[in-house]
Amino acid sequence: MARFGAVVAALVVAAAVFAASQADAAVTCSQVASNLRSCIPYVTGRVAELPSACCDGVRTLNSAARSTADRRATCNCIRSQASGINGIQTGRLSGIPSSCGVQVPYPISASTDCSRVT
Repeated sequence: MARFGAVVAALVVAAAVFAASQADAAVTCSQVASNLRSCIPYVTGRVAELPSACCDGVRTLNSAARSTADRRATCNCIRSQASGINGIQTGRLSGIPSSCGVQVPYPISASTDCSRVT
């Protein structure tokens, strides 16, 4: 449980840093962290099934990211947060949108070049 708390703390710190750098975007890193928090147990392999709350968060973020700036901000936040999660299973992470029935216009990974997102 302490490890989970450390992961959440890392997400919050990353969110705060990127929120300041994404001032033009309507989507903030704190929103990204909040909406995707329920996905962490799945992407780290602690649960076998993708939580419905994770899909709800993905849908919420996808709907909120209407402009290129929003999509880039969301991408940067996801990339930063994903790189800070120990034990992340990249296949699970990248498969979340399709598992949730959501089309995201860029690959979800810690190595996505978010500057190319349109």
